[in-house]
Amino acid sequence: MRKYYSNGSPKNEEKKKKIYKRDGVEFDKPLGPKGTFNTGNPPKRYEVAEGGRIEYSKGTMPARNKKNFRPTEKGAGMTRAGVKAYRRLNPGSKLKTAVTGKVKPGSKAAKRRKSYCARSLGQLKRASAKTRNDPNSRIRQARRRWKC
Repeated sequence: MRKYYSNGSPKNEEKKKKIYKRDGVEFDKPLGPKGTFNTGNPPKRYEVAEGGRIEYSKGTMPARNKKNFRPTEKGAGMTRAGVKAYRRLNPGSKLKTAVTGKVKPGSKAAKRRKSYCARSLGQLKRASAKTRNDPNSRIRQARRRWKC
């Protein structure tokens, strides 16, 4: 005996998967206005390989401009907009902005700051004497921004 849903269709029939198309490429997820699969479209930087498979260019960076990157005098590094742009170009990325505010000891942010400070101290030690002694060098400005 076959079981039926309340709308009258049999339960053991598989529902058809909806196919979405863009630039002659088929996707199984809906396409929207934003820039990634999570929000809609695939990233702009992709190529269609043999068999309709999509290949993304990896490791792409956003444009080097004032919107995406902070000048050295203001602590260097990426801005919030820059991080968003990077994550759009690199789906699955977990890049975050600097920890600049007050944090609770032992929190995730405090651990990120401690880790960054330890890494950047190693960079500072390996830098030239000119960079090490210059209070306005890029690494020193970044460490100041992170409150190291």
